[in-house]
Amino acid sequence: MYKLNLNISEFLTSHWQKKPLVIKNAFTNFDDPISADELAGLACEEEISSRVIVTQDKGWNIIQGPIEDYSEFGENNWQLLVQAVNHWYQDTIPLIEAFRFIPDWRFDDLMVSFATPGGGVGPHIDNYDVFLLQGEGSRRWKVGAKGEYAPRGGDMNTALIDDFDPIIDVVLESGDMLYIPPGYPHCAKTLTTALSYSIGFRAPSQQELLTGIADHLLDTNTGLKRFTSSSEPTSAATLPVKQQQEMLSLLSELLHQPEHYQAVLGQILSQNRFELDISEPEAPYSLDELKSALAEGAEIHRIGGLKVISLENDINSRLFINGEIVNFKSCDMTQLSQIANSLTMTNREAAALCQSDELAHFILEQLNRGYYYLA
Repeated sequence: MYKLNLNISEFLTSHWQKKPLVIKNAFTNFDDPISADELAGLACEEEISSRVIVTQDKGWNIIQGPIEDYSEFGENNWQLLVQAVNHWYQDTIPLIEAFRFIPDWRFDDLMVSFATPGGGVGPHIDNYDVFLLQGEGSRRWKVGAKGEYAPRGGDMNTALIDDFDPIIDVVLESGDMLYIPPGYPHCAKTLTTALSYSIGFRAPSQQELLTGIADHLLDTNTGLKRFTSSSEPTSAATLPVKQQQEMLSLLSELLHQPEHYQAVLGQILSQNRFELDISEPEAPYSLDELKSALAEGAEIHRIGGLKVISLENDINSRLFINGEIVNFKSCDMTQLSQIANSLTMTNREAAALCQSDELAHFILEQLNRGYYYLA
């Protein structure tokens, strides 16, 4: 169990998406949920996103995973980064739960790094919120003010920038944490061999939302209402401001209809960027086997990284699971919200939900898809 030493209300009011914050002793007596050897083992896997960054005299060299041999990197000036560790290593999930005061739809992944002295990432700017938690060892972090920064080497395809003047210059040790909102430049240098944890939170862009709306309209063959004008221009080659605004109003009308935007938001925000560690049973469970397992005290656990989202005031009775819509006929939103909020269904909770035939079949389906598993 990881207990975060943070005044959450004050943090959300004063710092969340506003300004960086150093949180010394964020976790008392912090215990790393994964070892360096276990992290290196994950980096060997083809389906897991990993990379090694080597610090050089004039920049950084990136070697994409899978990584099986580290001997060429030496003992200094490199770090290993593994994405979505919470998908593949169950012992990290309790750490993630400490950050569920931020909604699940924002959560991106837990990235874990192992770094040797001198290893680090150059000055860069992220477009997401991140909590940088120090495990074993120590790292020096610098954070700059928001502003306009030139991309390093003029490369517009990189997050790296030229150097900056720090407004924060701090050494993090085990249990210390740094929060950085989007847009603040930062960089790190490892002082002693270290494990670090990056808990990232993303929000959709205008491009992603509009693309989602367009895909939904095409898939459902909706949004077919055409523009009609209230008057015509005197010049044949002119599109008057009034007609421009009326066309945008037609689009705005569409975006305010729950039957369109709710499905899009649910699907976009429940979709995961990284591959999931699906836990399909060797043979599909039957309903009798599920009920027998519950009678024997089994719990039902959600696999790491799976997003299950419900929408407040949804016009339909449904859940959004990994970008898909699951509709229900007779379940109320209290039950669906309980499912969405529970990373683990206790035996009592699961047995109570399975009193409903519809929910029993839903749970059975999720178990057989490998999105949940019996424990």
